[in-house]
Amino acid sequence: MPKERPLWRGAAFRLCVLSAALLLCLQLAVRRSWCPEEKPRLPAVPASGRAVPQPRDAAAVPGRRRVTYVRSGRRGGRPGCCPPGRKTVRWHIELQPWASPTPSLNYEALRFLKYISTSQISCEHMNLSSLGGNSEAMKRPWSVCLDERFSLIHRLRNKQCRLYSLGLGSDDNQFEISMANSGCEVHRFDPSIKSAHIQEGQHLWYHRLSVDWRDPNPAIAAHKLHSNTKKLGTILNEFGHQKIDVLKADVESAEWKILENLILEDVVEQIGQLVFEVHVHWPGFEVSGNDSTVVRYWYSLLRELELKDFRLFHTYKDLSKPQMLLKKEAFNASSCYTLSWVNTRWK
Repeated sequence: MPKERPLWRGAAFRLCVLSAALLLCLQLAVRRSWCPEEKPRLPAVPASGRAVPQPRDAAAVPGRRRVTYVRSGRRGGRPGCCPPGRKTVRWHIELQPWASPTPSLNYEALRFLKYISTSQISCEHMNLSSLGGNSEAMKRPWSVCLDERFSLIHRLRNKQCRLYSLGLGSDDNQFEISMANSGCEVHRFDPSIKSAHIQEGQHLWYHRLSVDWRDPNPAIAAHKLHSNTKKLGTILNEFGHQKIDVLKADVESAEWKILENLILEDVVEQIGQLVFEVHVHWPGFEVSGNDSTVVRYWYSLLRELELKDFRLFHTYKDLSKPQMLLKKEAFNASSCYTLSWVNTRWK
């Protein structure tokens, strides 16, 4: 007959097991109290401000890879979006829906041409001669809004105005001279100028510089920039300028990508009025796609200006230029338009 174990041995064993379990629970409780649960870590933002590829969502539909870009901005990030002082910058504009159920050049062209031919806000005073002492006629229809409700007229009177003019070897500088004679500080940027910096008169400067129009998307192979080519934001920083009252551009089809860069980099918000000559006889530098896609892009780009509170107040159709759109003599279109916008939030 097997020998029975003493009762005290079984009780002692159970007591040891219970004590060990209690000790383990106590250690876990102390550890949780001193080491709270870690929150998911955000991706590190590199000090260099370079592109940071974001991981794809496994449930996302396979498609073209997108790259988001983070950089230090002048303004705080959006609430609940970004750490203070950081801002997410887009690499592409948001395209508007197609003008028709299926892509069609006819519908896209009609929508675009109607848009650039219709003023969004009225402006009664657009002639510099109204300031006095500037009676010379303009060779080109470069128009600025001088209504009292906007700040440009007041800044001109107080000699606090600043104009940036982007050009490519154009001899038409009457607008710049008129603005300088009105007391505006005028800076003309043109890579064809022989000297780095030339001052003509008290308020007029010429600089051998061009504004970069290349596609900012890091997924596209970078081009080697010419030493005299810089971003407009870089030029502003180097010149110590915070704002531009008027930005004029006559850059022979580089205007579309320049405008896109200004929007994506938020530099456009530092500008009071835009006066751009736009060309529609071909897509423009680094603008690709079929005809309907190109016109949709143009239209979407101008709608982005509207979202930034810019309003078109003057439009001029140049009848002296070939009457065509994307190399087609159709739609009663001119190859060249001069458009003027005012930033309704400008102070």
